Amino acid sequence: MKKALLNTKTIAALTGSALLLSACGGNEEEADADYDPEGEEIELTYVAWESELASTNVIGQVLEEAGYEVELTVLEQSPMWVSVANGDADGFVGAWLPSDMEAEYEEYGDDVVDLGANLEGNRTGLAVPDYMDITSIDELDSDVVDEIIGIDAGAGIMLSTEEVVETYDLDIDVSPSSDAAMVGALDGAYQNEENVVVTAWEPHWKFNAYDIRFLEDPEGVYAESEEIRTMVREGLEEDHPVAFEILDNFYWESDDMNEVMLDVAENDVEIEDAAADWIEENRDMVEEWLETEAGEEE
Repeated sequence: MKKALLNTKTIAALTGSALLLSACGGNEEEADADYDPEGEEIELTYVAWESELASTNVIGQVLEEAGYEVELTVLEQSPMWVSVANGDADGFVGAWLPSDMEAEYEEYGDDVVDLGANLEGNRTGLAVPDYMDITSIDELDSDVVDEIIGIDAGAGIMLSTEEVVETYDLDIDVSPSSDAAMVGALDGAYQNEENVVVTAWEPHWKFNAYDIRFLEDPEGVYAESEEIRTMVREGLEEDHPVAFEILDNFYWESDDMNEVMLDVAENDVEIEDAAADWIEENRDMVEEWLETEAGEEE
């Protein structure tokens, strides 16, 4: 509909008819007011971290409320960025910056639209159970643990952890796994009060479920404070203006994300149901996300 109006405007400009141009402007306002995304398709990508399962399922269901047919596609970290930079997917809400996905942002940032933070004050680093008597990364050695349990190879936190090992000259391996496997290793050690060090980020439900804490990082390898941003493909605003505005409006707090993750982890609720429950319990916030100029009716 918008492309048709633009064509009409172009014809009007070429013919020099001010009256026709004015009439087209009025039609554009009417078209925008009546815009209905019902049945339009949106694809969001995400990395299979429990934090991003929570955020992507929540915003995906909100987009469905607006009328979209939403497809959620799980990818590794770098391919997630590539898919949006190439326009193969419409966006993602899991850009951990400035440090965790710094390399991808530097490479693909100019080819995506950065809508800013959807969550602030998050953090990455190494975590240990409270019963361990070390407080800082520089206290780690092979007498404490022989490995750091990580997540998927290639994730920003894994690259930072490799840098940590080099910076602090640690004689410890960094073992890649997955979010779920890392939590499983933490749980097994925690139940037996054994030493364990894991890559960690917050928000994450494990900080609510276990008495664990970040190790101090005196060399400052990990960023002290991060934010999670929303990235969308170029042209999304023109193609799907309501989706663009909803994604731009999307903003919540760490407690909100933790609530969804905890529902899955502790109550054995499916992620889709946990997201739906959170949406219903936080209707006022969701309605603010759904307030869009493109979808308003006169």
